[in-house]
Amino acid sequence: MGSKWLACFLLGGAAFGQTMAKPAVVPAPHAAAVSADQDANAAFAKVAPTDPVITIKGMCADSAKQGDACQTIITREEFEKLAEAVRPGMPPNVRRQLATYYSRMLPMTKEAEKRALDKSPKYAELIRFARMQILSQELSNALQQESQNVSDADVEKNYRDNAPAFEEATMQRLFIPRVKQVAVQKPGAKEEEVEAQQKAGEEVMKKTAADLRARAAKGEDFEKLQKEAFMAAGVKGNPPTTKMEKVRQSTLPQAQKSVLELKPGEVSTLISDPTGHYVYKLVSKQSLPLDAVKAEIHNALASQRYRDAMQPYQQSNMDMNAAYFGPTRNPAAPPAKPGEAPAENDADPD
Repeated sequence: MGSKWLACFLLGGAAFGQTMAKPAVVPAPHAAAVSADQDANAAFAKVAPTDPVITIKGMCADSAKQGDACQTIITREEFEKLAEAVRPGMPPNVRRQLATYYSRMLPMTKEAEKRALDKSPKYAELIRFARMQILSQELSNALQQESQNVSDADVEKNYRDNAPAFEEATMQRLFIPRVKQVAVQKPGAKEEEVEAQQKAGEEVMKKTAADLRARAAKGEDFEKLQKEAFMAAGVKGNPPTTKMEKVRQSTLPQAQKSVLELKPGEVSTLISDPTGHYVYKLVSKQSLPLDAVKAEIHNALASQRYRDAMQPYQQSNMDMNAAYFGPTRNPAAPPAKPGEAPAENDADPD
């Protein structure tokens, strides 16, 4: 388990780069965990760069030394060079895992060298491939770092050029189910009968949706209309609230984004898709100030620049010998997003 863990750090994700993801919302750590980390960091700060942090007994360069005299010492400075290369900002608990694995690898490495395993053709191939992986990862990291160089001028231009994307609205939405719930079919019912009944139910709900939309346009209460919609569809339980706050283009399905162009008090046309029928009413709308969306724009521009920089390396410009590799198992798989590993068509060779 330990060797697999470290291999993931060193090699696992290196070949295909990293995804420029949006910052995740991280829950606040428990008070006890925060205290433990603070204690660990306080103790960590007291260790000098030249102080030993790992001592491996029974292993030394001088074969003449025996017992306690034979030992290998790794200082804090030496260990941190490795830790920072493997994972910058490595937390204390992960440093301990790395130290455990590293202290196991050193004597194994020494024994492997005695056996001249580092002279084998297999070793040379593994080193060559590992070098490719590491350099690919380093390039990905460099491109990702470069993509973060977004100027305030670029942010302001994007804000001006995409003003509708930074509008925030309060709306009401009426949802009418597309299909009317029907009673359980009797055993032996023909498929044609079931389909006909379902189609008839869809037509009923389509007419109901048009009627509810017309009533909404005349000013009837959306909450009342929403209850009627669910009753007409035979849906049990409480219907969803019609009030929607902080609505933006990014929070709406593509086919429904146009509702943000409504004027306050205006009701949309009936919008239908496979999930049902929708009616919107714009209550109010405001433009978010630049300061409120500056970080969002910066991250979006940085993400796009990283994807653009990775694009030349994500294009599929190779041919594989089908007689040797066999046919592609999943030809319909979508292409990988820039910075992500492509979808696997075959089993992991490991």
